[in-house]
Amino acid sequence: MRVLVTGATGFIGHHVACLLVDEGHTVRCLVRPTSDTSRLAPLGVEPVTGDLRDPASLQSACAGCRQVYHVAADYRLWARDPAELYRSNVEGTRALLSAARDAERIIYTSSVGCLGFRADRRPADEDTPVTLADMVGPYKRSKFQAEELVREHAAQGWPVVIVNPSTPVGEGDVKPTPTGKVIVDFLRGRMPGFVNTGLNLVDVHDVARGHLLAAEHGRVGERYILGCRDLNLEEILAILAELTGRRRPWLKVPFAVAWAAALADNLYNVTLRGRAPGIPLDGVRMARHPMYFSPAKAVRELGLPQSSVEAALGRAIDWFRANGYA
Repeated sequence: MRVLVTGATGFIGHHVACLLVDEGHTVRCLVRPTSDTSRLAPLGVEPVTGDLRDPASLQSACAGCRQVYHVAADYRLWARDPAELYRSNVEGTRALLSAARDAERIIYTSSVGCLGFRADRRPADEDTPVTLADMVGPYKRSKFQAEELVREHAAQGWPVVIVNPSTPVGEGDVKPTPTGKVIVDFLRGRMPGFVNTGLNLVDVHDVARGHLLAAEHGRVGERYILGCRDLNLEEILAILAELTGRRRPWLKVPFAVAWAAALADNLYNVTLRGRAPGIPLDGVRMARHPMYFSPAKAVRELGLPQSSVEAALGRAIDWFRANGYA
């Protein structure tokens, strides 16, 4: 089967493309003219140059594809021009849906960042109430609006299934993601303290498998949390210490102190020097609420695997070390 993957040069998208190739599909990947495609070449995929902001290129990319995996997103916690995030994440998704209207199944990669939190801090699920006003920053707001757009199209007959990955870990985190950066900073010994937030970690292999399972078993218009295990940051650092033999940081930074540091950093870097902040304010805001989620629906309806988080963190450590990150 010929399928299209957007975002295949990124972390999750690359693993989705690899798994589709392993399953015997003919994989086409939408790549921007400036994308580094060196990791795609060995896979034998068909790269198609285009951009989510160029509807004509999306028409060509989708032509003849029976399934479309829309994994790409502009993921930044700070942008000089926040409108860029909306152009890619919202309008780009709108254009891709239009181009893929003849596909048999479209899998849209959202985020648990679009879901609500429970007041008692117990794990939230796909039905926990949430509104646009709950979204922190342009990235989360743009992804929330994009997911609402996808749900509207599903109600109109588009064969779309939504997946909401939590916090994937594993090898191949090239950027790296914020969680990958925590691992890199730990390995480099550049983490004197931490804000003890909470995350739901999941093996990136399971996230990739969850995309294919959603294409096979997912109900149109439904969302599925692709997650595994809730851990606070102190527990994650303890696992990293055990896996590496390094000391873990013990200094818990109060939220108020982290907020003050972010304000000072933004004043210096953004206001005075006109460059990206070292500590994005939106990132600190997000850390205030533990990101705990239940993957029970995806396990029950899709058969989502629940692989060892420790093993995934171990692969991430080995990959970062082997590729010169630490």
